[in-house]
Amino acid sequence: HCGSGARSKKHALELLSQALAASTAAYNAGEILEGLIQRERLGCTGLGRSVAMPHTRLSGLERSVGAFLRLAEPVDFDSVDGAPVDLLFGLLVPEDCDDDQIREVRELIERLGDSALQRQLHEAEDPAQLYNLLTESLTIIRRTLRA
Repeated sequence: HCGSGARSKKHALELLSQALAASTAAYNAGEILEGLIQRERLGCTGLGRSVAMPHTRLSGLERSVGAFLRLAEPVDFDSVDGAPVDLLFGLLVPEDCDDDQIREVRELIERLGDSALQRQLHEAEDPAQLYNLLTESLTIIRRTLRA
């Protein structure tokens, strides 16, 4: 989603939960939001430099599900560097995910921390550009789309 409006961190998580719920029949937005909030209580998922990767593990989920939001205005996300967040990549992973899936999540975190990719995500003018940037850059997304 491109240019979504969020008033707060919680509202951003609600928008992300709705986008994730649209991609899986296994959970509704309320259940996903609860999982994301519980994970945030363990430690902020703000990666710094305006990027956050809210995520949660869910039982009964067969494959990873992701959603990307670029907010119209950044929101305070309690990130380690104090910078507000406007790029959010939400991720649902199976509770019993294997080593390959954990490795892919680490790759995703590393790629989202890349300043060149962040700049491109900020400058993309429409959802199709965002989609192409993400699918060309991130193995976990390519694998999720193939499944």
